[in-house]
Amino acid sequence: MTNTKLLSLGLILAAVILEAIADISFKQWSLTKNNTLVGVGFFIYMIGTIFWILSLRYEGLAKAISLFTVLNLIAIVAIGIVLFKEHLSLVNKLGIGLGIISVILLEL
Repeated sequence: MTNTKLLSLGLILAAVILEAIADISFKQWSLTKNNTLVGVGFFIYMIGTIFWILSLRYEGLAKAISLFTVLNLIAIVAIGIVLFKEHLSLVNKLGIGLGIISVILLEL
C-alpha cells in the first residue's frame, strides 16, 4: 500500500471516528435533552469534515465516499448495538454485508 493510500485511509478513519463521536453526542442529547451535547456534536462533526475534505486530496471521490460511508455505517451500527442496545433485522445485516462487499470490489 502506498503512502498516499495510507494517508487517505488514515484521514477517512479519523473522519469516521469523529463522526461516530458526534453521533453519540446527538443520541445522548435525544435521550437527555442536554442542549450542550448538540453544540459538542456539531463541533466534532465540523472537525471530522475537515479530515474528510483533506482525504479527497489523496483519493477519488467515488472510492473515498464509499469507504467513508461503509466504515461509518459499521461504526454507528456497532455503537448502536453496544451502547444503546439497538437491534438489527436480517435485512439490516444483509445490507451491511453488501456494503462491505461494495468497498472490497471498489478497491480491486
